[in-house]
Amino acid sequence: MASSQDINDIRRHNIPVVYARGNHYDVGFDVGRTFSAMIKDFVSKSALLNSSYLPIYNTPQGKKVYNETLEVVTKSFPQYLRELQGVADGAGVEFYKLFLFHLDEILPNVAKQRSSGIEPTGCSTVYVNGDKEEILGHTEDASRDSLNAFYLVSAHIISQEPEGKYGVKVEKFTSLCYAGHLPGYTMSYNHHGLILTINTLVARTLNGKKTPRHFITRALLAAENYDEAIKILKDFGVGAADGCSLNLTFLNGFDERKFYNIELGPALPSSDESLLDIQAFGTGECSIHCNNYLRLKVLECVDPYMNSTKERYQTLIKFSEPRSLKGIIQMLGDQTGENWIFRDRPGPVNKTICVGIFDLKRRTWSLYKDNPKTNEPLLILHLELKNQK
Repeated sequence: MASSQDINDIRRHNIPVVYARGNHYDVGFDVGRTFSAMIKDFVSKSALLNSSYLPIYNTPQGKKVYNETLEVVTKSFPQYLRELQGVADGAGVEFYKLFLFHLDEILPNVAKQRSSGIEPTGCSTVYVNGDKEEILGHTEDASRDSLNAFYLVSAHIISQEPEGKYGVKVEKFTSLCYAGHLPGYTMSYNHHGLILTINTLVARTLNGKKTPRHFITRALLAAENYDEAIKILKDFGVGAADGCSLNLTFLNGFDERKFYNIELGPALPSSDESLLDIQAFGTGECSIHCNNYLRLKVLECVDPYMNSTKERYQTLIKFSEPRSLKGIIQMLGDQTGENWIFRDRPGPVNKTICVGIFDLKRRTWSLYKDNPKTNEPLLILHLELKNQK
């Protein structure tokens, strides 16, 4: 019989999915109810939550940061708070614990209390925009606790009234979700043709009374076009509290395919919008992004995990430019050097929990639980788009 430590390293060969339709609360409730056992287990064993966020939350300064952030999100995105409340109610867990996941490093950083957890930095992204191949490939990397604690949410959300910043009534998307988290801060697509992956970026200084990135990327799932996406990312009137790298394109509305890498940085204390650096990649171009700022001038955390991302980036750029699906799979499955791209070492280290390949020509999304170099995808989704030709 395997020890409990070994069990935590066993990679399960399944990706559960829930299909839900209704208002934000109803969809959240059905997600929470469906994955109640998984969410409760993740909440109980998350090292970040239990060793870092909860102790800080239970201090006066921690409560202050929590309440200020909750107030900001309530004004801008009340519908997503109701969605998260639905998840909490359906799963039978406390709302504040799920909201703490969405604050992540905002809480210890702004409260000026060192986090005893480890920020789950990870994810490597490669895309090629060729004549014959249009591929976006991504490793979803996270803490060991998340290895089997995720699922797919395919949602059709119909609100009764416009609300929040953007007055969205209808949302239709499919997103990979960490247990107890809102959709959007992972690989996703929506029925308007948005294709999205995320790389976490870790700024050294975060600012209070700003919007957590999780809520900005959740709002992004409603974007109908590129201009709307940029408006959401700028978050006029408030600005992002933390940062990430977004890799995106739209399947609808382009005569020529363009991929975008957008580095999102925390809004400055005196500013009311996010920092953005946008780079477009046209036909014949390729790009790589991991977990450090390449263009935006943002001071980053300095720790061993930042060294990891720099080494992974150097590994990827040593490959000849990927011109095919096969080439991207070779890159994302690489396990040479000290820091693997497909991260699967045993023990309390960050892991690649899933690999996704968006094939834009074929309009498919392939998901792998194992190394894609030596395994077939566990699931292939056909992208369902509005007004699909």
